[in-house]
Amino acid sequence: MSKPAKIDPDNIPSHIAIIMDGNGRWAQHHKLLRTMGHKVGVDSVLNIIKSCRLLGVKVLTLYAFSSENWQRPEQEVSTLMSLLKTFLARELTNLTQNNIKLRAIGQEERLPADVREVLHHSIRQSADNTGMVLNLALSYGSRDEIVRAVRLIAEKCLRHELSLDSIDMETINEHLYTCGLPDPDLIIRTGGESRLSNFLLWQASYSEIYITDTHWPDFREPQLLTAIADYQKRQRRFGKTGEQVATRTSEETS
Repeated sequence: MSKPAKIDPDNIPSHIAIIMDGNGRWAQHHKLLRTMGHKVGVDSVLNIIKSCRLLGVKVLTLYAFSSENWQRPEQEVSTLMSLLKTFLARELTNLTQNNIKLRAIGQEERLPADVREVLHHSIRQSADNTGMVLNLALSYGSRDEIVRAVRLIAEKCLRHELSLDSIDMETINEHLYTCGLPDPDLIIRTGGESRLSNFLLWQASYSEIYITDTHWPDFREPQLLTAIADYQKRQRRFGKTGEQVATRTSEETS
């Protein structure tokens, strides 16, 4: 077994977002039902939440259920909703004890009523926590999010609460589900697919993207550290030249 990657504790991504892909393929590889992949994937969720908290990550966003996932077989969707409800109810105490604040983004109204009830209870109970934010993307689709934001802004314009000239990027940010959260520094996708799958399209404009062939049920702290180590090798330029970034970094550390 390879040693865990060494990382710089002073260069931890503030916001890590993860597309948790490959549960079904993991199950098929192990000759198990797809639902077993989701169940084992919950263990990865718990491991990564703990690891991110100990590393000092400020925000962890997990793509738990997309708006397109409703098209999956009814039994699989039912299993996912049951796992979500159980996770929320079981882990509330741990969230509170570890000062983790729970948030959710997406079309919560599409979730089953019993799941919504537990979700909202957990959000309320953890609202005063000041440590890491655990942000669950549930029934989430980025295009739907952007359409929703446009409609909210248009309604304010019609009510003369906003003028067209005042609309800027910050206006749009304020009307997204992620309002108040920083954009992700690092987006990790497990399972080997190289696409964003309608995840945080606006917010990912300058995110570093890391793709791994590891399926989600096998993605644990060592794999997370490898992703962060890869992130730390990159130079984030935000449209500037490498020389400009190097000069600014030198000035800030001098």
